[in-house]
Amino acid sequence: MRPILIAEDDAVINNGIKYFLEKHGYSTASVFSCSGVYEAGTDEYSLIILDINLPDGNGLELLEKIRESSDIPVIFLTANDTDEDMVKGFKSGCDDYIPKPFSPEVLLERIKAVLRRTPVKDGSDIFKYKGLSVDFGRRAVFTGGKPVKLSATEYKLLEVLIRNKGQVVTRNMLFEKVWDIDGNYIDENTLSVHIRRLRNKLGEDSKNPEYIITVFGIGYTFGE
Repeated sequence: MRPILIAEDDAVINNGIKYFLEKHGYSTASVFSCSGVYEAGTDEYSLIILDINLPDGNGLELLEKIRESSDIPVIFLTANDTDEDMVKGFKSGCDDYIPKPFSPEVLLERIKAVLRRTPVKDGSDIFKYKGLSVDFGRRAVFTGGKPVKLSATEYKLLEVLIRNKGQVVTRNMLFEKVWDIDGNYIDENTLSVHIRRLRNKLGEDSKNPEYIITVFGIGYTFGE
């Protein structure tokens, strides 16, 4: 997955967001002004977290400029918290609007929601974690730089777990997202078999897995 660009002039807030998102598996880059956003561009990023009140300009006007050439998802994170402010934000082209003060957990879930509804462009959505790399655009999986051949079901299981990194994915959720969408019936044992095969192909140590972690009695989560 490409980095998230954080455009926030308050260094404490900027660094706090950066630390929190990277702790949850996202890569980030920080700028502190409108000019910083212009210099960074949009091509290398999956999403922008944008303050409205920046030292050298207005985030609303900046987003209108961005929208002339890019549909990159943008979340406003700002102290401008009236209904009128929010309406202006959405009219300028933002995908979500979060007033300050804010909860990092809420910001994380809003980011996930925006990215879920954002179409993936081929070659643009790459996830890396330890020795694992997944190119969602090409549906290609690598461990230690070597390609891993997964079945369609194994790949879908891995994608669902990664897309929900930081959350516990229940077994019922996996049934619904991987199988029930096609109207197929699946039982608990078959799911366990697919998870075991997926772990084996990823080179997981069954006693100390790094990627697919069992949450006993509930389901699975990805990574730490």
